[in-house]
Amino acid sequence: MASTEKAEQGKESTSSPKPVSGPSATCTTGATCFKVDVALRVLLFASTVVAIVVLVTSKQTVRIPMPFEAKFNDSPAFIYFLVALSVAGLYSLVTTLASISVILKPQYSSKFLLHFALWDVLILGLVASATGTAGGVAYVGLKGNYHVRWPKVCSTFDKFCQHVAGSLAVSLFASVLLVLLIWLSVFSIHKKIPK
Repeated sequence: MASTEKAEQGKESTSSPKPVSGPSATCTTGATCFKVDVALRVLLFASTVVAIVVLVTSKQTVRIPMPFEAKFNDSPAFIYFLVALSVAGLYSLVTTLASISVILKPQYSSKFLLHFALWDVLILGLVASATGTAGGVAYVGLKGNYHVRWPKVCSTFDKFCQHVAGSLAVSLFASVLLVLLIWLSVFSIHKKIPK
């Protein structure tokens, strides 16, 4: 009797694994994960390009006894923001092409997933720090700092400030996309680990 119980337990442990159901079933094949990856990377590229265009077009001249001009390149924080968005846009373009090549040749997917996860974290840090830096300068422009006698400038340069705010909002969206890409890469690596 004990031998038949052991035989039945052995049969249960060697049976094929049950199919996965629920939310984790959406990315069971590597090709599906990389199609989602390509879509997110295309959105990342589009958002960085939009943020760059909106920032670069932020220029306004006002006449208060004499003409004053506000441009994005008057502030080192906005220049850093522009460079970080440019790097993220170029990175998203290159990794989109790499994701497409993995869809065509899936044998390299494990190596690419690890590299994507590491580089995505680095680019997220770059974009988030640049967004925070530009956001800090924009906040001082919006509210001023009366302790050090810095006046508000957004009441005068309203169009310029609207462009900077729009660029910052799109950049925050790009940061969220990078977080989603990191989660997708880590989830895909986790699915490849044998259990």
